[in-house]
Amino acid sequence: MASWSSCSALAVLLLVAGASTAAATSYTVGDGSGWTTGVDYTTWAASKNFKVGDSLVFNYAKGLHTVAEVSAAEYMSCTATNPIGSDSSGATTVALKTPGSHYFICSIPGHCGGGMKLAVTVGGSSSPATPSSPTPTTPRSSPTTNTPYTTPTTTPTTTTPYTTPTTTTPCSGGTTSTPVTPVTPGTTPFMSYPSAAGLGSAALAGLGLVWSVIVQLALF
Repeated sequence: MASWSSCSALAVLLLVAGASTAAATSYTVGDGSGWTTGVDYTTWAASKNFKVGDSLVFNYAKGLHTVAEVSAAEYMSCTATNPIGSDSSGATTVALKTPGSHYFICSIPGHCGGGMKLAVTVGGSSSPATPSSPTPTTPRSSPTTNTPYTTPTTTPTTTTPYTTPTTTTPCSGGTTSTPVTPVTPGTTPFMSYPSAAGLGSAALAGLGLVWSVIVQLALF
């Protein structure tokens, strides 16, 4: 009875181990091209579904290239000053033990810039991640069209200037003659003489002289 129980337990362990081994996948980086310059590793990784327990196999010429796991910042700057791990044996296998992003470059100067850089995202299980539903985007409302302000046109008022009428004074030709009173036949026209008040000072002096002569003659 005890031996039967031991055999059953051993069989279960073998099944579990076999299932775990079958679930893990080993990926050869770059497939037939291997780990070298001139390969688009971004496109290569995009078609893979990496998960915890899988491994990456780097095949390259020993002494010509290296494999260095670095941080995201060093991946972007193509530097390996503080690598997480590195190898230059020519056949490097890296186990993907933790989920998240992992970054690898060749530390030989100029090789990272030549394309020897790989970024992989590791999922937490063997099941492919379910893509999240896209967040509905609120449609953009059409902008309100404002009617441009139109400046009213003002018609200028034309003012007629006041003209002072010109009065034309008729030209009088010649001297105005006093009309002559017609004289009735058989009558002597009346002649008016000037009065003493109308005489001048010279006439009065003459009369005085005449009067003085008359008086002297009368005395003799």
